[in-house]
Amino acid sequence: MRTTVPPVACVGEPRLTAGFAEFGRLDLLAHEEVHGPIGPMEPAALLRLAEAIDLKGKGGAGFPFARKLRAVLESCERQDLAAVVVVNASEGEPASWKDKVLLTRAPHLVLDGAALAAFALDADEIVIGVADDDVGRPSLTEALQERRMPVPTTIVTVPHRFISGEGGALVNGINGLPHIPPGTKKRSSDSGVGGLPTLLSNAETYAQLAVAARIGPYEYAALGTDDEPGTVLLTVTGSAKRPAVVECAAGTPLREILDLCEVPPGPGILMGGYHGKWITAEAAERAEVSRKGLAAVGGTLGAGIIVPLGTDTCPLGEAAQVVRYLAGESAGQCGPCKMGLPDLARSVDLAVSGSAPIELVRAAAGDVKGRGACSHPDGTARFALSAMEVFADDLRLHATGEGCGKRVKGTMGLPGAPDGNPQKLTLDWSRCDGHGLCAHVVPDFIRLDGNGFPAFPATPVPTWLREGALKAVKVCPELALRLVKAE
Repeated sequence: MRTTVPPVACVGEPRLTAGFAEFGRLDLLAHEEVHGPIGPMEPAALLRLAEAIDLKGKGGAGFPFARKLRAVLESCERQDLAAVVVVNASEGEPASWKDKVLLTRAPHLVLDGAALAAFALDADEIVIGVADDDVGRPSLTEALQERRMPVPTTIVTVPHRFISGEGGALVNGINGLPHIPPGTKKRSSDSGVGGLPTLLSNAETYAQLAVAARIGPYEYAALGTDDEPGTVLLTVTGSAKRPAVVECAAGTPLREILDLCEVPPGPGILMGGYHGKWITAEAAERAEVSRKGLAAVGGTLGAGIIVPLGTDTCPLGEAAQVVRYLAGESAGQCGPCKMGLPDLARSVDLAVSGSAPIELVRAAAGDVKGRGACSHPDGTARFALSAMEVFADDLRLHATGEGCGKRVKGTMGLPGAPDGNPQKLTLDWSRCDGHGLCAHVVPDFIRLDGNGFPAFPATPVPTWLREGALKAVKVCPELALRLVKAE
């Protein structure tokens, strides 16, 4: 697991990253020198500010902050209960680093935004969720020791898993339950932490709120576009020669960001992270960094994650690795995740190996879309379908069974190193009698064809199915199935 925060860069006027060049990490004195004083705001004033700057959540979903704030205010009044403010800084997506940068270098900006919300809601408590990789917690703890918060403020450690960053999973974890999304959809604004109305938003969202409260809506809108005022934090990784967290005004040409991070030409760029969408190199040339601008070229802003691929890796193989990872990250508590995502991962593997048509991937994605207890199945399906579309030329090469001739380098930022010992299944047809036991042992990878004989992808066995493949080899009565090193 990577624990070194990447460099920070800025295109244009810095706001969230102001003072980084001079101070590195902004302690309370440096923070006040750079950003100036801030005072509390009444609920109506904070609502007007959030609406005036059209502040949307920066965690990926882009839900309007003002609507969240209003929902909690109304819920508190309706139920005659106090509120809780939750800062989601867990950043469960491996490819994202922007929130860790804020925690390590501008923690007081995040705390300012949380304090503003807590005062407006007359909240009882602020809870900040951070990942257990120990990247942001020390700086945040130090910041809390440097200042006085308006209400008791605690830090909760969250497992560094993809689904642990989902809002419902964070609330569950704070409540002492497993850090997985709830089995049924529920609004934290009605019942969240401790059963109280809960305002839950991303760390960058609170930092943006703190900036806007200081400079006001008009100056805030001096940067950005009419539809999306202000700045955006981006994490640029993948094939970039200079990976970085970059702050830029919304509407900045994507090409400027790619040039700054020295991104070489490649077959495609993932926008928005593992629940995002791929765009072509051609689309990247005319894209703007905003929700509207990226949607116009088939992409998405999401949590501000940009992962370009180089020409030295197999793009479909990279995408297949991510789909396998996402299937393994399932909470396993609803059908679309527990059964649908492994089937989607298998379908992608089969398509990449040339053993199945793209229609199989579309069918598997259709089986999970809109049916999950959280957004994980939808996001995974979106990612897989987007890869099939953007890398269609590669898919045609793979359909011949020959592939594109490139190895998978593992540049997608997945946890851990790429599989150092890839293995694949082989079958000695002279021995196989079609008993079918192997398909019963590992049905997510081995299926029986129309004649009752085993069929499986020629690609390496996913690491999360390796144990099952070994069992399948052992139960084969004719010793026809073997697990060998993948070339």
